[in-house]
Amino acid sequence: MKKLFFTALLTVVTLSVQAQVKTPQASPAAKVEQVVGLANVQIEYSRPGAKGRTVYGDLVPYGKNWRTGANANTTISFDQDIKVNGKELKRGKYALYTTPKADSWDVIFYASTDNWGLPENWDESKVALRTSVKPQTLMGSVESFTISINNVTNDSASLDLAWERTMVSVPFTVPTNEVAMASIEKALAGPSYGDYFSAAQYFYQSNNDMNKALTWVNKAIELTPSDRDVPFWYLRLKSLIQAKTGDKKGAIATAKSSLEGAKKAGNSDYEKMNKDSIAEWSK
Repeated sequence: MKKLFFTALLTVVTLSVQAQVKTPQASPAAKVEQVVGLANVQIEYSRPGAKGRTVYGDLVPYGKNWRTGANANTTISFDQDIKVNGKELKRGKYALYTTPKADSWDVIFYASTDNWGLPENWDESKVALRTSVKPQTLMGSVESFTISINNVTNDSASLDLAWERTMVSVPFTVPTNEVAMASIEKALAGPSYGDYFSAAQYFYQSNNDMNKALTWVNKAIELTPSDRDVPFWYLRLKSLIQAKTGDKKGAIATAKSSLEGAKKAGNSDYEKMNKDSIAEWSK
C-alpha cells in the first residue's frame, strides 16, 4: 500500500514539473506600436525564421495568399481613417494578408481578425483594401520575418515587410492636418455644452460654489444644439442646484420640465426622482 502511495505521489510530482516546463516558440510573438502624426498604429504578429530555407517561391509559394507571418492572424490597427497607397482605409483593426509574386505583391487588409492563419473560407466582401506594391531586393539577408513602421513624418510612413532578401514597402498617409485643425478650432471655440454640464455637476456634487454651478448648467442648456431637446438630466441638475441656492419655486419649474423630458424618453428613474423632488420642494 505504501509503495502504491509513493508511486502515485511521484507521478503527481512528475506531472507537476512537466506542466511547468517552458520552451521558446518556433515563431515568437512580436508587437509594434508607432505614432504617426496624431495616429496610433499597432501591429501584432509572429516571426518565423528562414533557417536556411528559400522563402519566397518555395516556403511561401508565389501567387497564393499568405498569412504574412505565422500562427494566429497578423493584425494591424489604426485609430484614425488613413490612406494606404492613396486608397481610403477606415479606422479599425484588420488582419494583414499578402499575395507574394516575383514582380509584385498584393497587400490585403481583411476585416475578420479571428482566424488562425488564412480564413477557412475566403470572403472577398471582407477585403477592406487591397493594394499592389513592388518588392525590393535587400543587400543582406533578414533571418526573422520582420514588420516595421519606417520613414515616419507628421503625415506619412511606410509599412515594411522584410524577410530573407526581400522587402515590400507600403506607403500610407494620416490626416494630421485635419485632426490638428479640428482640435484647434474646438479649443478656440471654447468649452462645449458637455464641458459646462460636467463642471456644473462637479461643483454641485462637491458642494462648491452653487452660483457658479448654476451659471455653468445654464450655459450647458443654452449651448445645446437647436436640433436636440435639452437633456432632461441637464434640467434635473439645474433644479437641484436651484433648490440648493434656496430658489425652490424655480427648482419646481425646472423639475417639471425635466419630468416631461423623462416621460418622453421613457426614463422611469428620472420621472420618480423629479416627482419626489417636486413634492418635497412644494411643502
